[in-house]
Amino acid sequence: MEQVRVRFAPSPTGYLHVGGLRTALFNYLFAKHHKGQCVLRIEDTDQTRLVPEAQENLIHSLSWAGVTFDEGPHKGGEYGPYVQSQRLELYQKHAAQLVEQGDAYPCFCSVARLEEMREKQRQRKQPPRYDGLCRRLSKEEAQAKIQEGLPYVIRMKIIHSQGNYTFNDLIRGDISFQPTQIDDQVILKTDGFPTYHLANVIDDHYMKITHVIRGEEWLSSVPKHIQLYRYFKWEEPQFAHLSLLLNTDRSKLSKRQADVAVEDYMKKGVLPEALVNFIALLGWHTDTMQELFTIDELREVFSLDRIGKSGAVFNTEKLEWMNHKYIQKKTVDELYDLVSADLSQEVKENTEEIQKKMIAAVQSSLSTLSELNEKLIPFVRANEEASPEIREQLKSEDSQAVLRTMIAKLETIDEFTSETIGQAGKDIQKETGYKGKQLWLPLRLALTNSMQGPELPVIADIFGKEKCIAFLQRHIEV
Repeated sequence: MEQVRVRFAPSPTGYLHVGGLRTALFNYLFAKHHKGQCVLRIEDTDQTRLVPEAQENLIHSLSWAGVTFDEGPHKGGEYGPYVQSQRLELYQKHAAQLVEQGDAYPCFCSVARLEEMREKQRQRKQPPRYDGLCRRLSKEEAQAKIQEGLPYVIRMKIIHSQGNYTFNDLIRGDISFQPTQIDDQVILKTDGFPTYHLANVIDDHYMKITHVIRGEEWLSSVPKHIQLYRYFKWEEPQFAHLSLLLNTDRSKLSKRQADVAVEDYMKKGVLPEALVNFIALLGWHTDTMQELFTIDELREVFSLDRIGKSGAVFNTEKLEWMNHKYIQKKTVDELYDLVSADLSQEVKENTEEIQKKMIAAVQSSLSTLSELNEKLIPFVRANEEASPEIREQLKSEDSQAVLRTMIAKLETIDEFTSETIGQAGKDIQKETGYKGKQLWLPLRLALTNSMQGPELPVIADIFGKEKCIAFLQRHIEV
């Protein structure tokens, strides 16, 4: 195989969609598996849809996920520039070449005429497509209209006499389109900017792209691209079109049912390695039962022939499970480095050592890092005044007996650890007969003002002996 060169070519019109991340990831993994190169290209020819700072956000999200590029607007490279709006002269030159060859033509049809034409086609239950009116103009007639100053676009000609457009998709196999299914596509707009079809074919050729891996929404555009390659007498790349991402009800993934922006998952506290692992398994599989992969492992085993044709369900529960697994793999120091800036002020009032102990106490219960402050509430709520409901519950005879017994037991402990505290609870159970919820709930309420939380011996160890005794004593009825 010649040196593999692939590209990810997003439009800077907003956030990076998780589907876009999957496309970028599959391009990256395929290139690296074959020791090839991965190019980032920004397709900004639709100037009406540009969003300020979207390009920077795209690059940041991709970098966060560990998807890196060998060339791009942020890195440079031999085949730049890598932003399409900086390549207009190249597109215009090739559009003019097509017109000169007779393979494209100026179209002067107004928006109103095109809308009327499409409406009539819909009424006749025909697929809406251009009727070829300006294709029938002679070169002289077209030139006269240009000299009149009439606005125009450039359309490429679809050839109906050469049979079907057939190509092999590396995921879907042989695919064929009849020429009657395709209209004469606009390739250069009135503002001098190319459409996607012309720009991506020219760029893929000059950037020496060998494989085009993109979403299935572009499948119907391949015949137009094949025709352009033929007009320019260029070799076509190989094509691979990825299936859609779906909601759990198998509808197209949308904001209405799930977060779709990579930055949403960044804010939620999903680890990049978890999101990448999850995204990689959407539509792709190995021949083993393994589910957890590092990005380096994915690079070693990735192949296009294991990508399915049908849509892949984006199951957020599976993502949270996977993220939980990756959180458990982190050391406490690693977790602290990830979350320290976002800890609540109440938690930050403790020493770094105590903060790390708190994090370790709740680590096993975390599905996302954004849950952390809520999980740490029992450690900070202990300083608050108990609610009337808790105070009333702790007034009961059984609760008072448990609190008094525990205070007496804690006062005898010299080495105050979670193990000695746990043993104290077991001793009280033997001495008093209290057990389970009857024993531990009054202690939890008195220490944390919460019904739930980490194991009590761990909490008590973090609080220390003096604070534990003080918290228990404040609920003793005199």
